[in-house]
Amino acid sequence: MTFRSLLFLLFCLAFLPLIQSELDINYYQKTCPSFKEIVQKIVIDKQQTTPTTAAAALRLFFHDCIVGGCDASILVSSNFFNTAERDADVNLSLPGDGFDVVTRAKNALELECPGVVSCADIIAEAARDLVVFVGGPFYEVRLGRRDGLESKAKNAEGKYPKPTMTLTQVISIFESKGFSVQEMVALAGAHTIGFSHCSQFSHRIFNFSKTSPTDPAMNRKYAEALKKLCANASKDPGMSAFNDVMTPGKFDNMYYRNLQRGLGLLATDSALWLDERTKPFVDLYASDENKFFEDFANAMIKIGNMDIKTGNQGEIRYRCDTFNSLQR
Repeated sequence: MTFRSLLFLLFCLAFLPLIQSELDINYYQKTCPSFKEIVQKIVIDKQQTTPTTAAAALRLFFHDCIVGGCDASILVSSNFFNTAERDADVNLSLPGDGFDVVTRAKNALELECPGVVSCADIIAEAARDLVVFVGGPFYEVRLGRRDGLESKAKNAEGKYPKPTMTLTQVISIFESKGFSVQEMVALAGAHTIGFSHCSQFSHRIFNFSKTSPTDPAMNRKYAEALKKLCANASKDPGMSAFNDVMTPGKFDNMYYRNLQRGLGLLATDSALWLDERTKPFVDLYASDENKFFEDFANAMIKIGNMDIKTGNQGEIRYRCDTFNSLQR
């Protein structure tokens, strides 16, 4: 080993603890010791009042991290000079309860320890707490993210999976972010809670093809029930159906068991059980809830570490919906 190589190795060893400690589960232990308790109380109160909050926060977390990393860019409001990420077409259907619960937690934390906790950390912690509260797995959330300084709608174009995409397209999106097919199937299990608007699956139940009025991949009775539900969806675009028709308020493995019965709501859901690349994982999680929980938790941790900003990067916003420079 040359002297230069030895010097480089010693440098890396010296700074390795700093690199590993960029995120820490006890990050706010000294600066905001009540952080976890405050977030937990806020999100549980909100979930008990509005049972759709868990799914909303979980979706918000994913949509935030998938574009530009977990930096709360999804929370920023548009203004005269900029159309923000949350107003991209693909994000317009994000439920307001996700935004609301983060805002409530931020307001409470600003009273307790002003200017300390990032909105990005609040989203990550809130999503985990809500998953656990509705029956899902606990996993450690490492903290210390900073909020981003950019939020543009154009950055969201083509970055999210859509119900109208082929499975190959969906797999490609996840692979571009470093996720395997199995991790993608595990993350799809988030659909065990929440709902989708009729517009996202109406093509499956109305005039599907010349030979079949409904998608043959769907259970016939299920499709007929959805037709009745969505009959007036054109007049009421808010009409929606639960992603998991059996246990919509519980985080469990029923989503996968539903797929085996033809009870997948979205075309991309049903495709998971019909495609040989993903079917083995659907069958695995349908038969082993513990394995689903383990893999889902690990995938969520991986999402939470995507392109994070720490140290001198970004900022700690005083309000989650606007950059600090616009509040002065």
